[in-house]
Amino acid sequence: MKTDAFALRHIGPRENDLEHMLKTIGAATLNQLIDETIPSDIRLKSDLDLEPAMTEYEFANHIQKLGNKNKVFQSYIGLGYNAAIIPAVIQRNVFENPGWYTAYTPYQAEIAQGRLEAILNFQTMVIELTGMEIANASLLDEGTAAAEAMALLFDVRSRDQKKNKTNKFFVSEEILPQTLSVLQTRSTPIGVELVIGNHEEFDFSSEYFGAILQYPGKFGQVNDYTDFIAKAAENEIKVAVAADILSLVKLTPPGEMGAAVVLGTTQRFGIPLGYGGPHAAYFATKDEYKRSMPGRIIGVTVDTDGNRALRMALQTREQHIKRDKATSNICTAQVLLSVMAGMYSVYHGPKGLQYIADKVHASAATLANALEQSGYQQTNTAFFDTIVVKADAKKVKAIAEENEINFYYVDDNTISISLNETTSITDLNKIVAVFASANGTALTLIETLSETNHFPENVNRTSTFLTHDVFNKYHSETALMRYIKMLERKDLALNHSMISLGSCTMKLNAASEMLPLSMPQWNNIHPFAPLDQVQGYQEMLAKLEQQLNVITGFAGTTLQPNSGAQGEYAGLMVIRAYHLSRGDHHRNIALIPSSAHGTNPASAAMAGMKVVVTKTLENGNIDVDDLREKAILHKDNLACLMVTYPSTHGVFESAIKEITQLIHDNGGQVYMDGANMNAQVGLTNPATIGADVCHLNLHKTFAIPHGGGGPGVGPICVAPQLVPFLPTNPVIPTGGENAITAISAAPWGSALVCLISYGYICMLGAEGLRQSTEYAILNANYIKEKLNGHYDTLYSGEMGRAAHEMIIECRPFKEKGIEVTDIAKRLMDYGFHAPTVSFPVAGTMMIEPTESENLEELDRFCDAMIAIRKEIETATLDNPNNILKNAPHTLMMATTDNWNFPYSREAAAFPLEYIAENKFWPTVRRVDEAYGDRNLNCSCAPIEAYIES
Repeated sequence: MKTDAFALRHIGPRENDLEHMLKTIGAATLNQLIDETIPSDIRLKSDLDLEPAMTEYEFANHIQKLGNKNKVFQSYIGLGYNAAIIPAVIQRNVFENPGWYTAYTPYQAEIAQGRLEAILNFQTMVIELTGMEIANASLLDEGTAAAEAMALLFDVRSRDQKKNKTNKFFVSEEILPQTLSVLQTRSTPIGVELVIGNHEEFDFSSEYFGAILQYPGKFGQVNDYTDFIAKAAENEIKVAVAADILSLVKLTPPGEMGAAVVLGTTQRFGIPLGYGGPHAAYFATKDEYKRSMPGRIIGVTVDTDGNRALRMALQTREQHIKRDKATSNICTAQVLLSVMAGMYSVYHGPKGLQYIADKVHASAATLANALEQSGYQQTNTAFFDTIVVKADAKKVKAIAEENEINFYYVDDNTISISLNETTSITDLNKIVAVFASANGTALTLIETLSETNHFPENVNRTSTFLTHDVFNKYHSETALMRYIKMLERKDLALNHSMISLGSCTMKLNAASEMLPLSMPQWNNIHPFAPLDQVQGYQEMLAKLEQQLNVITGFAGTTLQPNSGAQGEYAGLMVIRAYHLSRGDHHRNIALIPSSAHGTNPASAAMAGMKVVVTKTLENGNIDVDDLREKAILHKDNLACLMVTYPSTHGVFESAIKEITQLIHDNGGQVYMDGANMNAQVGLTNPATIGADVCHLNLHKTFAIPHGGGGPGVGPICVAPQLVPFLPTNPVIPTGGENAITAISAAPWGSALVCLISYGYICMLGAEGLRQSTEYAILNANYIKEKLNGHYDTLYSGEMGRAAHEMIIECRPFKEKGIEVTDIAKRLMDYGFHAPTVSFPVAGTMMIEPTESENLEELDRFCDAMIAIRKEIETATLDNPNNILKNAPHTLMMATTDNWNFPYSREAAAFPLEYIAENKFWPTVRRVDEAYGDRNLNCSCAPIEAYIES
């Protein structure tokens, strides 16, 4: 056994399992299985051109040396990113804990109550600090959250505004530059006209439907927006405010000023800078806009017994349902990071946050006074943490960098300095020394912090916040450690059992890939640090882009999109830019198969394209004749085809090259959704099938953990003709020579977690990557054959094989009164998270085991599914009091004196022998979805506050 080979540790089945698995499948060799699964005309002819695989030890040394090339300066750049102190108890017990980072999106609420409570804390924190009525479970970053706010305000225009085609959106010139760039990207395709200007000179014309303000402004100026918002309301203009969340501890919340939306980032609440992400954005609005709000909302409901339970609320808002009518394509959140930010508030509480905010503001005020005493002019008339100093920027920069300090240089004579919770009096004296050296004045040491507020009394916060018990009882490390553990025990994550969700690829997130995220030379870098200070990052990111180019067969990659949905949108915007560059302004038709993921039509609509749906055959494949007919019909206006490969039905369609050629022949480009890339790597690729652009879910195929619903990274890889249009950033230029404006706020998106995918590829190498794909296909087909005779597989390839996932039929069980949801809930009693339920076909399950699962776990899952199949046989349509309808069974149920069920406690809780070794207890019974939507409550209110009398 080659113990230093990473592939040996990553891939689940052992070498001596292979013969048994192949015999079960009915294939003589693994090569035969692959030949029978993937069409020969799209197979790669040689191995991927990648460097030899590193051992885990070699990678650990490599990433340490590479990290040492980054210079970790003290950063006062600001612009929405501030150094933060990550409480060690949160770093160790959440950020570095697989019980938190390997969990999946909480679609199965009964086994996600811990995470749901942590997110509810986050939402409560956001609601109370912003003064708004409802908040979501987080968004991707501040820039994209601002774009979502613009889209929401556009969607909720009055009837007259829609009738009059009112489309102007005012953007304050105080907005962060990266936010402006994202707004520019998102506004044009949906018909919004941005007008950028000084808010004090705004004329409140009826041509405007909305406005966005920055609070404090990009360089720290604090303005009172009460009058602006009131006058806007008089003219039916709704206002969004991008607000620094720590400043809201001291400043009047925008909600109290009348804002319609408040948004921003919670990065400074204990989340590492990470060269730009991942960070949890926040988004809060009025209750009346809840059905237009993007992202996810965690709400309070009750379970079957009437006990308090949590769940994702109002899911009919999601783009999966609305498709091309959706106002957002976001189907995710930054859950792991929002949990950290929420825990930061739980740990510090209102008094602790007040102390931190007071210290940050006092540091800024003290520095301003000291610099003015040294002869400098500080120009902000009111500020929270950021001051603006008039000085010789070139001279100051040279001295500052010698002292390993970064400021933001606005122009030749203006310097912005943003302070943060890490700033000490020693740090302030270092800053003063830099400026004293620059103008030759004597250094006056700072000894104490000023206690004077440097903003007007009328923007001084007077309302209370974080009054709920949860923010006022876990302030010792012991208490918080136990609270975090209590919540963790309520959640089923990948460290307990297989999570076989189709299209979601819940594979191993190896510890050796995760460890670098805690290294300060990687996680403590500002995204706008000068490039000569981030050579380690630049080398790693460039290498990852090159690796992804090789894997996809494409010519260029951007890592900027920070979710799969952002990747879809970026790919379509690049296609749009390509057509515009050729004078093909009229090409706006996107052909999308009816089986496509709901984000596909939503992304196309956001990119200004008109969706034309193409038919799917009974066997699940694209109807090529219907596609041909529609491609020819729309050939003059065809922009693209959006296709998932292998298909959403888990099949490698043999007609794929014919399909892509058909699109090219009619003037379109081919966008490939990378959701199923785990079945391609090393065996085929998007370029070979004829695609022009694909997005990759690094949080699926390339091992970034799901983190309970985020982080994600969704880079796009493109063919040569699309490389010039890859997106840029206004602060640190990136992308092609004809780059589109920004997709996300940071130049390289969520750069920190790209280290995981980089490690995954480096340690697997070409052979390991190919083997991972082969074993993913092997594991899926093994489950398919083990379940054969118990469940029918809905679709398979021409030779009867599944790709890396398969769909099993559950609709016939309705005759017994059993729905697919009942099977999902019963699986919890067996210790498993359900596969994907009712997507892409209602009433079915989509199963994807991934390559990381070993034979024993595959067998346990199959045994559970077979046992449930036998339980279904005992059910009857006229008697819902059965073991499936009552699932899941909680510990409270199993230990109560009253057992009124026609089956034993043992059958309910321990139906198979293996379960007793490692029993997982759901903490609530089945949640009441409808009740939660009728009685929407999305913050930490006591149960009495919302239960109907």
